[in-house]
Amino acid sequence: MAPSTKDQIKGKVHEVKGNIKEKAGQVTNNPNLVAEGQDEALAGKVQKKVGQVEKVFEK
Repeated sequence: MAPSTKDQIKGKVHEVKGNIKEKAGQVTNNPNLVAEGQDEALAGKVQKKVGQVEKVFEK
């Protein structure tokens, strides 16, 4: 599997985990967990975009 594909998959996993943490923080009224979830989701989006850019340059 190409590194770009791995980055895209890992990015999506982090994005989903971040969204789950954010929702859990909202349900439990925990602002720290909400912020942590937002950070992880953003990091996942960035990693996914990096994988997409790498894929373009592999061709």
